[in-house]
Amino acid sequence: MDNTTRLQYLSAMGIDVWVPRVVENTATDVLPAEIEQDNWDTLHAEMLACQQCELSQSRQQVLIGSGNQQADYMWITEAPSMIDDQLGQPFADTTAELFTEMLRAMQLSREQVYITHIVKCRPADDRAPRSQELAACNAFLQRQIALVQPKILIAVGRVAAHALLQSKAPLAELMGVVHQHAGVPLIAMYHPAYLLRSLTDKPKVWQDMQRALTLFEK
Repeated sequence: MDNTTRLQYLSAMGIDVWVPRVVENTATDVLPAEIEQDNWDTLHAEMLACQQCELSQSRQQVLIGSGNQQADYMWITEAPSMIDDQLGQPFADTTAELFTEMLRAMQLSREQVYITHIVKCRPADDRAPRSQELAACNAFLQRQIALVQPKILIAVGRVAAHALLQSKAPLAELMGVVHQHAGVPLIAMYHPAYLLRSLTDKPKVWQDMQRALTLFEK
């Protein structure tokens, strides 16, 4: 999709594209010693060998994540879909184009952000992950967050938001608020798959995307 078409698409959604101010990273937080000793190679090897839940018996592969491992924005979405599982990356199914356009509206690309799933293996029939499966992947996810050190976490969809925020509140209530997870600002938003079914809610997601951009400037 060329830039002119993209702008027309966003205009039809009532969205004005703007460019966030670039700020220098001056964070001086020191990670605990155990995190300093962790690394992507070790984490990836442990994830690929994981047998902690039933999903390890039926998976086609382990979906670790994709993108920039030092990203400012870390997107955490729901369980992998069948197409995600086949292609080995998040948002590879019918949501791919819309998700890419959401990033472009923020002047970002897949290569600039880090994207991962709340669980790393696809549940059968694309069902929601069970509590045991979420618990089995949680340590891996927390290590990913610690290694990326993002400035902003974005929870995409109800399952990811509930798991990260330890909440059962409706996603609509969790949106529009800046939360915290592991000391990092977190914003919850609708999943692109939902937006494909409910076009009228796209402006609400854009408001949360703007909120994420504003947080990055602080």
